[in-house]
Amino acid sequence: MTMPHGTDARAAHQRIRAWLGAVCAGLLLLAGALALPAPALAGPPFITDDPEPTDLHHWEIYNFAGGGRDEGVTSLDAGVDLNYGAARNLQLTATLPLHTETGVPLDVGVVELAGKYKFLHQHPGTVSADVALFPRVFLPTGRGSTRAQLLLPLWAQRDFGPWSLFGGGGYMLNPGPGNRNYWQRGVALSRQIRPGFQLGLEYYGEGRASRDTRPVQGLNFGSIVHIHGPFSWLASFGQGLSRKQTVFYTALKLDL
Repeated sequence: MTMPHGTDARAAHQRIRAWLGAVCAGLLLLAGALALPAPALAGPPFITDDPEPTDLHHWEIYNFAGGGRDEGVTSLDAGVDLNYGAARNLQLTATLPLHTETGVPLDVGVVELAGKYKFLHQHPGTVSADVALFPRVFLPTGRGSTRAQLLLPLWAQRDFGPWSLFGGGGYMLNPGPGNRNYWQRGVALSRQIRPGFQLGLEYYGEGRASRDTRPVQGLNFGSIVHIHGPFSWLASFGQGLSRKQTVFYTALKLDL
């Protein structure tokens, strides 16, 4: 993005300060100090994704740990989730985790490569929404499946002042002996409580991934807290509705 210089920059900054002052004054009169009507963020720490790509030529880096307990097996993934705004409305993603679970030593986890492209945009005063494709490839690492998987999802989001409603789903191509292709889905509602503090609740689900597994449904509660500068802390905790399942996620996010 090209920044203005000289007189143009000073004029732009003065207009921005005047606009922000008017907006803040109006917000204080209408909503008090606890609810700024700005779009809430989406995506991590929620399982449900969002259609918003990383800003052009910027990075969003999540140093994360997540896992849970599912029908007696405890698992943990920890690593880095890299997101780069490669072009206008285009985000490139690489997730590089380590993995361990009950009875399995620490090893390389499932590497994920993805690209998000937002092709529709919401506009104030209309019923339009942000919509994006976010295909994702899961690469085999020698542990578990030896075949690559492919998720083909569509995600949408609509903002209502401090509230954001986002969700969607997609089809997972899951090759391999005994495996099944299946649908994933999710919907989340989040609210910007005050600047730098967001809460949200989501429903998520997916079909049977193999002949021996059952469908998954659950509820997840998440929070995002801006710490200082480029750093934010994200966390979520959820419980399964269709089977005994507990999931959690936490990350230190760096915006560059």
